Amino acid sequence: MSCDAIAVTATLWLAFAAPGDGATLRPTAAVSAPASPLAAEPLFADIVARAGALKTRVEGWKGQTGALEGFAAFKTELAALTALDMKAHHLLAERGTDSDLKCILRGIAQDLPVRLGQVEAAADPQARDAALREMVWLLRDNVEVITTPATVTSGT
Repeated sequence: MSCDAIAVTATLWLAFAAPGDGATLRPTAAVSAPASPLAAEPLFADIVARAGALKTRVEGWKGQTGALEGFAAFKTELAALTALDMKAHHLLAERGTDSDLKCILRGIAQDLPVRLGQVEAAADPQARDAALREMVWLLRDNVEVITTPATVTSGT
């Protein structure tokens, strides 16, 4: 299965998954007591922390009118997160890992700039809130795909 197909499937699954109590969304909780061994590795812990912090910032922008405070810095930080997601994708591919995570991370890295463009292009407050909501979901997914332990192994 191609990485794009896996990424789309995972994104849809995570978008429709019932949200928990939010504890897994706090990067400090996930980093201090990772549910997945991978989340303890520095690169992945950094991704979780950055995505969680950006998600919190985006949640604070919902409902605001006018310019979004700190948006220029947000764009820079989002670009850095995108690069880290691709770095993690390549690292997992180099390891020969047989998990879908490498493809999901690639998909997230491809989707983050698209979502950013939607926020920037929003013509009215409702459209911007919808774009921000999509960005929140994608950043939440970025945390959860790393912190949630794999449930199926292929045996290879």
